[in-house]
Amino acid sequence: MSIGEMLAATVPMARTLNLEFLETSPERAVVSLPDQGEYHNHVGGPHAGAMFTLGESASGAIVLAAFGEQLSRAVPLAVSAEISYKKLAMGAVTATATLGRPAVEVVAQLDAGERPEFPVTIAIQRADGAVTGEMTVVWTLRPNG
Repeated sequence: MSIGEMLAATVPMARTLNLEFLETSPERAVVSLPDQGEYHNHVGGPHAGAMFTLGESASGAIVLAAFGEQLSRAVPLAVSAEISYKKLAMGAVTATATLGRPAVEVVAQLDAGERPEFPVTIAIQRADGAVTGEMTVVWTLRPNG
């Protein structure tokens, strides 16, 4: 099962919004929110909450791809999130997430007995390529025990 399939199967909000995990690697995660009238806002585009969930889901996908081998000793948790809505989003939107720090640095902190924190940046775009939102989710790897 791919990371996208696992997230779609285990995260109820991802299923509810019918998120499509297009690419998931340790370098990049790309997730799409289809155009669905039941999740539109008052101007006919995707609701801000749906776009937040899209971005957070993309960030979770890259975290699992980059740090999946660490799950036996640490649990990934979102610490904080910030989103900016830049332009009107209409139609389907896609979130692209990237790690803000090299994974090897994060794992080195975990190896040193620390609880590392690291940002994931997300760009949300319309089909025409315009960036409609920017988001940063700060994650941690909380050591087990």
